[in-house]
Amino acid sequence: MNIHNWQVRLFQIIRFLWVVLLVYVGVKVVLFATPLLYPFLISILIALAINPLVNLLSNRAKFPRWLGVIIALILLLAIVVGAVTLVVTFTVIEIGNLTAKLPHTLNELSGYVQSFITQETLNGIYNRIQFMYAQLDPSYQETVKDTIGKTVSSISQGSKQFALNFLDAVKTLLLSLPNLATVFVISLMGAFFISKDFYLWRNRFRRILPQRVNSRMDTVILDLRNALVGFIKAQITLVAITAVIVIIGLLIMGVPYAVTIGLLTGVVDLLPYLGTGTIFVPWIVYMFFKGNYSLVIGLSILYAVVLIVRQIIEPKVVAENVGLDPLLTLVALFIGYSLFGFLGLIVGPVSLVLINALFKACVHKDVWLYIKGT
Repeated sequence: MNIHNWQVRLFQIIRFLWVVLLVYVGVKVVLFATPLLYPFLISILIALAINPLVNLLSNRAKFPRWLGVIIALILLLAIVVGAVTLVVTFTVIEIGNLTAKLPHTLNELSGYVQSFITQETLNGIYNRIQFMYAQLDPSYQETVKDTIGKTVSSISQGSKQFALNFLDAVKTLLLSLPNLATVFVISLMGAFFISKDFYLWRNRFRRILPQRVNSRMDTVILDLRNALVGFIKAQITLVAITAVIVIIGLLIMGVPYAVTIGLLTGVVDLLPYLGTGTIFVPWIVYMFFKGNYSLVIGLSILYAVVLIVRQIIEPKVVAENVGLDPLLTLVALFIGYSLFGFLGLIVGPVSLVLINALFKACVHKDVWLYIKGT
């Protein structure tokens, strides 16, 4: 290899290291700046969401743009506040109904438990355990005592820690309310100023970047927008499928209020970790102690069907609506969950969507051509 080829290869290595450094610094800057600037990131998202309506009001209705922005923000606030009000009102009504029925239900459940676990049963179990314990070697008896002591201590410590964590979470939530209000106001104000001068800011930003970068960025933004809309459609689809399965199953079992329970279960399915178990698990336990074993079996089968269907179709539905491969979506969900816990279920697919958008815009080819120096 002659000196010229060595020089070319050296420059390629330097460009590659430069690209790696830029990516590393970019990630660090994003991680550092996001906690400081996230209200304005929310402002940008709000401005992008209301921009079509603002354009319609300013171009078709001939409203001044600032007035169109105000109207769009008011409509957005009305929708959000209305939805929150409906949810809170429904929750308060249901809690009131539950509070009225709770004493009777608890008394009824207590009676079922007492009848299910009779004194004779408890005495028989206790005598059996005592007999088996007496047959053990003294060294094993000491081991059993130590194990029971450690288990009781662990349960006590775990319960104490759970209570402390719960109280800390409530305290943190209450302390964060003023900050949330401040962020909300700043985000709305930022959305107003960004949306009012939306195209002015866009043109300023585009003038900074080369034309080729602008075209690639347009493609990436379009893909990300389609992916966001697809993700929302996917969640609505999953909620609808869950609700339909539950409604059909409850109707087959002859459960009253099947439609209401099914719709509520579909919405609750959006909750992280808990999901449909929030409805089914307490219901199954209550029916078990009540002695309605046929309903216990039916609800257990229905719960299992919902879980299995959800796990099978979620990667496929998300992939089809977002435009990703189902296998890659499943891999992204697993890796994200393994690295970041529940947050990773969002970070994983979002990262995959971003990488997919960059590949569709051929950014990797531009980077490779830059590294090669061609």
